[in-house]
Amino acid sequence: MSTSTTTPLFQRPLWVTVFALTAAIAWGWAFPILKIGFTAFGITPDMTGSKMLYAGIRFASAGLIILTIARCSGHSFKVRSTSDWWFILAFALMNTTLHYFFFYIGMSHSEGARAAILNSMSTFLVVLLACMCFKSDRLTTRKLLGCIIGFGGIMALNVGGADSGRFTWLGDGMIITNTIVIALAGLMVRGLSRRIDVFVGTGFSLTIGGLLLIIPALLIGGTLPIVSTKGIICLLLLITISATGFALYNKLLSCNPIGKVAIYNSLIPIVGSITSCICLNETFYAKYAVAGLLAALGIYIINKGKG
Repeated sequence: MSTSTTTPLFQRPLWVTVFALTAAIAWGWAFPILKIGFTAFGITPDMTGSKMLYAGIRFASAGLIILTIARCSGHSFKVRSTSDWWFILAFALMNTTLHYFFFYIGMSHSEGARAAILNSMSTFLVVLLACMCFKSDRLTTRKLLGCIIGFGGIMALNVGGADSGRFTWLGDGMIITNTIVIALAGLMVRGLSRRIDVFVGTGFSLTIGGLLLIIPALLIGGTLPIVSTKGIICLLLLITISATGFALYNKLLSCNPIGKVAIYNSLIPIVGSITSCICLNETFYAKYAVAGLLAALGIYIINKGKG
């Protein structure tokens, strides 16, 4: 019997690469689409409630799509205990609510290209934290070197004059806080997979997390000031990106060494910065290229070889 027939699809090297790259490229496109959506819906940087509502609709809808597909394809919805539900709730809070609260605030105060590169910091945090928490992810000199180089890319963003962008708490600070939340949520996926079918768990986390954004958004007066065809198209694209990206990524994390999967997210800052500059007419500074290349090099070093 061949290895390809005995190894589960999501553990076969070729398909791990295909699925991980699909998720990473999709998430890279989310940066410009999100910014275009802000403009189309008339959401300005000071409209916190509207940003939360925008995010909540996106993720609750993506979660419901995943749950519908899961139900139609026969996935088990069984949850064994109340404590398992509490874990699912905590995962939803980290993976969706807090993650995207910080992300949407940061994106509205930062250029898309800059935010995309900063967001890649989560990749290196996941690698380091996974080495501390799981025996399957060993900390090696290669991984440490890759993380140092990758973090160097993040630091490169803050080189240069004020006209090329500098650190701001509402922009860069929120994006960096978001990366910490992403990394912690990534570690929780293993625990999620032990409590519920990971596909179903992803659907629940997006739906619950989305509702935890929508409810407070409405309570503080959040609205979508302008409802246009362009805005709806952006929202539908973002829903598709979330449903596809999270379903593939969380399934891969549940059955492979975390570092080996998270590493593909190096494409996110490259895709995000290039598409943001093209779609949003943002200035592409030389340091963006340096930061993106260092981030990609760090990923390559970490993913090279075994372990």
